[in-house]
Amino acid sequence: MANNEIEQAVSRALEDSPERNFRETVDLAINLRDLDLNDPSNRVDESIVLPSGTGQDTKIVVFAEGETALRAEDVADDVLSGDDLEDLGDDNDAAKDLADDTDFFIAEASMMQDIGRYLGTVLGPRGKMPTPLQPDDDVVETVNRMKNTVQLRSGDRRTFHTLVGAEDMSAEDISENIDVIVRRLHSNLEKGPLNVDTIYVKTTMGPSVEVA
Repeated sequence: MANNEIEQAVSRALEDSPERNFRETVDLAINLRDLDLNDPSNRVDESIVLPSGTGQDTKIVVFAEGETALRAEDVADDVLSGDDLEDLGDDNDAAKDLADDTDFFIAEASMMQDIGRYLGTVLGPRGKMPTPLQPDDDVVETVNRMKNTVQLRSGDRRTFHTLVGAEDMSAEDISENIDVIVRRLHSNLEKGPLNVDTIYVKTTMGPSVEVA
């Protein structure tokens, strides 16, 4: 699929979208075929960094201590310590609220075991277990990368959706994001492009336009 074909589809989706009194997102609907999604190994579960960014505010929470926590405070939405983690483990409602309000979690690798113990039952089913931060990793760089990341997750459904941008982004930038997603799908699915039935792009309230 040539990138200019994607760009034409995005341009149509943007042009056909009625004016709204809020900033719409641009989303991709992906329909799979010839895959047994009851088998977890066939499901799509990918974190993808969009080259043009998401066009949205992405909420990121970091679990860290010491210097890493101090550096994370400049870029993350919230930084939680080991004590905060224990408190969340004792307050299931607060843990659920945090999980639902946060797009991505990052945690120092040394804290992952405790996170599994205190929050595993909340974060695991939501697909939000933290990305481990190794001692050599730069927390600022990791947070900034995650701000431009989307999660591609099919679960056991043949059709699933992902964010690819916002209506005030250029069609070229959005099409670059879509191109990266499509290439990743083609490279990781068992039969590549043959496992993709159709792909549509649309704004939040606008009509769907077929990309492939």
